[in-house]
Amino acid sequence: MSFRIRLFFFVYKFSTNYFFAHELHVCTIILLFVYKNFFKMKITFLVVGKTTDPRVAALTDEYVGRIGHYLPFNVEVIPELKNTKALTADQQKQREAELLLKAIKPDDYAVLLDEGGRELRSVEFAAYLDKLQAQGLRRVVFVVGGPYGFAPSVYARANGKLSLSRMTFSHQLIRVLFVEQFYRAMTIQRGEPYHHE
Repeated sequence: MSFRIRLFFFVYKFSTNYFFAHELHVCTIILLFVYKNFFKMKITFLVVGKTTDPRVAALTDEYVGRIGHYLPFNVEVIPELKNTKALTADQQKQREAELLLKAIKPDDYAVLLDEGGRELRSVEFAAYLDKLQAQGLRRVVFVVGGPYGFAPSVYARANGKLSLSRMTFSHQLIRVLFVEQFYRAMTIQRGEPYHHE
C-alpha cells in the first residue's frame, strides 16, 4: 500500500474518532485538505529543447495555465544538445536518453508520446487519465523526445506509449497538440462544455 493511501487512512481514522461525536464538518474539512494536498496526481510534461516559435510557445502556455485549474501540471525542458552536426541520429538519441532518464524518477509512471503508441479518442484519453489516478500514482511523466525520437533505453524505461496521430508532427508542434488534448480531457471528466461529441 502506498504512503499516500496509508496517510489517508491514518488521518481518516484519527479525525473520525476524535471529531465524529462533536464536529463532523471538521472531519470533512481535514479529509478534503489531505486529499487536495497529498493525493492529487501530479503531471510533468518532459520535452527536449525549448519551443522556438513564440506563437506555439504562447498557445502551449495558455493551455498549461488552464490545466493548472484542475491538477498540478508542469513543463520540464531538457536542454537541447549543442554541436550535433558531428553526431549521428543514434548518437543524438543516446545523449538525449541520458538526460531524459535522469529527469524521470524511479517511482514515476512514464508515458512516451510516440508514433508507435496506442491511439485514443479524446474521451478515451480522459478515461485513461482517470485510470492512472485510480492507481494512486504520485507523478505521471509524459515525454516528447527530440527530432529523431527515443533511444532503446528510454523505451525500456517507459510504462506506456501513446500516439496523438498516425501523421508525423514536429517535436515542437506536438507539444501544443498534447496540452490541448490534456485540457480537453480535464473538461470531459467534469462534463464541461469545451468538448463536443
